[in-house]
Amino acid sequence: MPSRTWLCFFGAVLLVSAAPSLSGAQTPAAQTSAKKKNTISSKSKRKSKPVGQKAPTPDRIKEIQSALQREGAYQGTPTGKWDDATVEAMKNYQDKNGLNATGKIDAPTLNKLGLGSETAGKGAPIPTTSSTSPAATSTPSVPAAQ
Repeated sequence: MPSRTWLCFFGAVLLVSAAPSLSGAQTPAAQTSAKKKNTISSKSKRKSKPVGQKAPTPDRIKEIQSALQREGAYQGTPTGKWDDATVEAMKNYQDKNGLNATGKIDAPTLNKLGLGSETAGKGAPIPTTSSTSPAATSTPSVPAAQ
């Protein structure tokens, strides 16, 4: 075949293969990939739920109610339900102990009740400074030749 014929044939193949995208029509394969792209992009636009504090278990609430009862702030039997009586007892306990009286469970209140950890509610540890200077611990330098 002469080169002109090859060029015409090649141009016709390109024109036919580009026709669906030029006319706006999509082949089934193109539609599927377009759906996948939409699905992927819609997932990435969704906001994830913020990770926060989880609600205490009924056993943990009973433990808090027992501690409040031991301190004389909670009247009644521990039920494991965070009800109005528990909120009021928590507020009273927090107020009497110089804490922020919100009625909510927080690290300083749990620490005061003896139920928290030693590190709860505190910032990250601050690194201590070394007594040796950085120059003393580094490799001795070799004097430059003159």
